Amino acid sequence: MKRDYAVIGLGRFGGSICRELSMEGMEVLVIDNDEDKINEYKNIASHAVIADATDEASLKELGIKNIDHVIVAIGDNIQASILTTVILTDLGIKKITVKAQNDYHEKILNKIGADNVVHPERDMGKRIAHNIISNNILDYLELSDDHSIVEVKAGNKMVGKTLIDLDIRANYGCNVVAIKQGKDINVSPAAEDVLVEEDVLIVIGADKDISRFEKNLVIED
Repeated sequence: MKRDYAVIGLGRFGGSICRELSMEGMEVLVIDNDEDKINEYKNIASHAVIADATDEASLKELGIKNIDHVIVAIGDNIQASILTTVILTDLGIKKITVKAQNDYHEKILNKIGADNVVHPERDMGKRIAHNIISNNILDYLELSDDHSIVEVKAGNKMVGKTLIDLDIRANYGCNVVAIKQGKDINVSPAAEDVLVEEDVLIVIGADKDISRFEKNLVIED
């Protein structure tokens, strides 16, 4: 069975990614060698498995090759992080995101095939999860426990349409507060303005509404 995402390592960062992806309705396989952590997330993730991610045979047995995007969120064990990334690269995983402990670790990860390297101490789990879901989601900022502001690129579902056509407020309960067009920011976009490629919309709303907006207009097949 094809799974969309796998998260390896269920520390604070990996757990945050798992929770957010699951909340967005994604299929998530989580892998950790700690039984307590697996038990904690078995009712959150789609699939939770106790396994050693540095064992290539175990990863193959779990069907990791069928997953498009793997997030390596291993904690302080840099050696395990690097070895897991090498294995995933050799297996031909389409996209690999890896948590880095420091700049030196990041350099190594970039050289051995990581597509995206993140620093959790600099980047918020929710923001990274939304960036993982779609390249059109450029930034995500929590304003409160249940309201956020998101910066999204106008994709195929929006290009060539006006704000009236999309009617984002009526359909999704979100508000477009500004549109970036190159270096210019239009803080009072006209409802009749046609969106063009590379336009960036800044949208504010409740998290549940932003999630519906992203699924229907931002995330592309």
